[in-house]
Amino acid sequence: MKIFLVGFMGCGKSTKAKQLANLLNCELIDLDAVIVAEQKMSIADYFSAHGEDAFRQLENQTLKSYAYPETCVVATGGGLPCYFDNMDWMNANGVTVFLEMTPPQLVSRLHNREKRPLLKGMDDEQLLDFIINKLEERNPFYHKAKLTVDAFDLKTEDLLKKIKAI
Repeated sequence: MKIFLVGFMGCGKSTKAKQLANLLNCELIDLDAVIVAEQKMSIADYFSAHGEDAFRQLENQTLKSYAYPETCVVATGGGLPCYFDNMDWMNANGVTVFLEMTPPQLVSRLHNREKRPLLKGMDDEQLLDFIINKLEERNPFYHKAKLTVDAFDLKTEDLLKKIKAI
C-alpha cells in the first residue's frame, strides 16, 4: 500500500509520514527532500532561481517518475495536489490522506517562515489571511483525498486505523 499525505504546509505531513513509516516498517519518501537531493539546492533556492511554474513542473515529474516500493508512506509538498492531475494520479496509485487543520492552527505551527518561499517576511496577521485565501483555492483538491482527518493532536496509531478501514 502506498500512502500519500497531503495538506497545507505546517499540517504535519513530514512528521506523520515518518511516524507512519515507522509503524508500518516501510520506506518513507519525502518528495521535497527528493527534489532537494536531486537538484542540490533548497526548495526556496529553486523557487528563487527558476520560479514557481518551473518548480511545479519538477514536482509533477518527481511525483510521477519516482520508483515507489510496494509499501511506502509519501509526504508531499503543500501545493503538489493542486497542480496538473497530481491528486487524481495519487488517488489512482495509492491511498491519499488529507491532514486538515484550521487556519489559526496552521499559523501557530508555521514559525520558521524564512525557509518557506511563499511565507517569507509575513507577520501572523498576513499569514492568517494568506492561509485563508490559499485554503479556499486548495481545499477542492485536498478534499479529493480518500480520507480526510483532523490533524491537530492526531495520534499516529489512530491515523493508521483510519487508513486500514478504507
